[in-house]
Amino acid sequence: MLVSINSDNPQGRLIKQLVEILEDGGVIIYPTDTVYGIGCDITNKNAVEKVARLRGMDPSKAMFSFICQDISQVTDYSAMINNDVFRVMKHNLPGPFTFILKSNNKTPKILKNRKETIGVRIINNNIVDALVRGLGRPILTASLKSNDEIAEYYTDPQDIYERYGKLVDAVIDGGMGGIEPSTIIDCTGSEPVLQREGAGVLQ
Repeated sequence: MLVSINSDNPQGRLIKQLVEILEDGGVIIYPTDTVYGIGCDITNKNAVEKVARLRGMDPSKAMFSFICQDISQVTDYSAMINNDVFRVMKHNLPGPFTFILKSNNKTPKILKNRKETIGVRIINNNIVDALVRGLGRPILTASLKSNDEIAEYYTDPQDIYERYGKLVDAVIDGGMGGIEPSTIIDCTGSEPVLQREGAGVLQ
């Protein structure tokens, strides 16, 4: 199913339809403030495993991130965030950044790696924001990479639908996607450390 959604003012009935797909264990592809992503409800183990398979990953070793609606929701799944990290997150979110944090016991086991860390995002995209708020909990996110030798990531939702339309439950057309992934900041140490430079400039 290809669903066209207004990126400035997402249609409520379409958001509701997609939230129901997520609640039923579906996998969707959606735009972000960086590249297109593929994901699901983080609490559905079967859906998480399906995303891993579609990305060619071992579910037990995949290092996925998830999208939260705000910092308050981030703290539901992370260990104590110190003041320096909190200030950096508050100053730069929502935005094109992934923050690596220590996880807590509320984080689904399948999303925890051996280091007991998680990657979290708060995305500056109205469509995804509406989905996360409608679902009431975070959405798993993994960048949708292409096999093109020139373009590393899919940018055209029509191309995405041709490739994945029969493999996922819904593809959202929210306009052309970006070509740079998020900037990753490791916040598990005493101070934030740049792990990968991508879209956005950390303030």
